[in-house]
Amino acid sequence: MSALALLSEALKTSWSLFRITIPIIILVKLLAEAGVVEYFGVVLEPVMELMGLPGSMGLVWATAMIAGMYAGVALFATLAPEAHLTGAQATVLATVVLVAHSLPVELRISQKAGARLGVIAILRVMLALMIGWGLHQVYTHAGFLQEPSVALWSPPPKNPSWLAWAQNEVKNLLIIFLIIVALLFLMKVLERLGVTALLTRLLGPLLTTLGMSKAAAPITIVGLTLGFTYGGALIIQEARSGRLGGRDVFFSIALMSFSHSLIEDTLLMMALGGHPSGTLWARFLFSLLAVSLLVKLLRGIPDETFNRLLCPISFQAMGGERREA
Repeated sequence: MSALALLSEALKTSWSLFRITIPIIILVKLLAEAGVVEYFGVVLEPVMELMGLPGSMGLVWATAMIAGMYAGVALFATLAPEAHLTGAQATVLATVVLVAHSLPVELRISQKAGARLGVIAILRVMLALMIGWGLHQVYTHAGFLQEPSVALWSPPPKNPSWLAWAQNEVKNLLIIFLIIVALLFLMKVLERLGVTALLTRLLGPLLTTLGMSKAAAPITIVGLTLGFTYGGALIIQEARSGRLGGRDVFFSIALMSFSHSLIEDTLLMMALGGHPSGTLWARFLFSLLAVSLLVKLLRGIPDETFNRLLCPISFQAMGGERREA
């Protein structure tokens, strides 16, 4: 692929992503300024107590779900010293945030790729609550991580001005574009070298068990390792190409939604006091179990009904163009 063709493909992929994210980023900022996030934080206080967390941590999760994980992390760094969290509590909160964060942007990406937005939203929040409650029970009864949490890093305070916010968001979009260029180039190189085929063969049995075809392997790997935004951008492109069916798209999106950016996000939460037993292993294993259960529950549904209820996409017989049902 020539440099010009690569740049053209990257621009096309980035535009399909940015036209989703930019309006939502602005809307989320307006909602945050209007105090909507604080309202959801109050609503979540009883829920946090079920997971063994102080009610004040509901504001952290609400911020992460609506305004993004890094916004939640910044608030957590502010509130954590007064909350006196144990290692177990910090891990529970970190894991819950990792499963359900940046929902306005990531759910819209899911919808654009073809998955039913409301279904993915419910699944993510439910799985986050289940993991949080389960980890709380395990850590409490095992007496594990009951010592005070120790954060290795605290994010610097942010400039609250609109100009600083706008500059930061433009910077983030530019970084995302550059990463998409690099990912597209890397995927082409790996395909030429046969690495993609090797990874597909290695992960094929696992993906087949989870209800996905081998064609979904490369993109799913991108989402799991590097993040939902990048994997979502590529899966939107693949969904439009017609190479992935409705079940591939839905289960791949579900797996990426539950457990993505396993490297970067896990390291971030470990620096904030989260333990990898929750932020990495429990999150990943629960994600695999959840998708496996979904596959078994939905196996008997005909493809046409499946697409209509869970992944309302269809492909034209010729050309592979995508149209939403």
